[in-house]
Amino acid sequence: MKRFTREEIAARVAQDIPEGAYVNLGIGLPTKVANYLPADKEIFLHSENGVLGMGPAPAPGEEDEDLINAGKQPVTLLTGGAYFHHADSFAMMRGGHLDICVLGAFQVSAKGDLANWHTGAPDAIPAVGGAMDLAIGAKQVFVMMDHQTKTGESKLVEACSYPLTGIGCVNRIYTDLAVIDVTPHGLQVREIVEGLSFDELQKLTGAPLRPAA
Repeated sequence: MKRFTREEIAARVAQDIPEGAYVNLGIGLPTKVANYLPADKEIFLHSENGVLGMGPAPAPGEEDEDLINAGKQPVTLLTGGAYFHHADSFAMMRGGHLDICVLGAFQVSAKGDLANWHTGAPDAIPAVGGAMDLAIGAKQVFVMMDHQTKTGESKLVEACSYPLTGIGCVNRIYTDLAVIDVTPHGLQVREIVEGLSFDELQKLTGAPLRPAA
């Protein structure tokens, strides 16, 4: 079965980020989105460790160990970019100043609940980090994730079984099989990977889907 690659998912998310948006890219897969933002679009990338105006990943050998994102990956800084205190960064997140945040997830429910920090494993160290602040502070929340776990279980579920990061916060989901909107009427499919039918997608999904309007 054909699936979108992680690079293709990142490029697809980048298409939906409008000119002038202030955007936070979460740790992991979402950081790839920075590499696909058009150079002719003015988009401001924010990192919770206190950076605004991040550019794409540096070329090999040009990394600056003092210039990193929240995932400790080396980044570049665009002209006019800024550094600031961690507390100021969280004030931006909590104060509703971000237009979009892009996060990974373990599960997303049919109502847009997000679980992305803990699988409920015994003795695991709690580490929700800034995801909770982003989930409730950003005006829109996009999720990037595989459609299924490595064991074939759907990450889209009727109700999350893992501890929640945010309730009803997710607006759009990008997986390796589809792009899906969270609407008041349920999960609505916008796009499906080539060669996969709606009915086949539904069989792989743990929550009811609605076809594209």
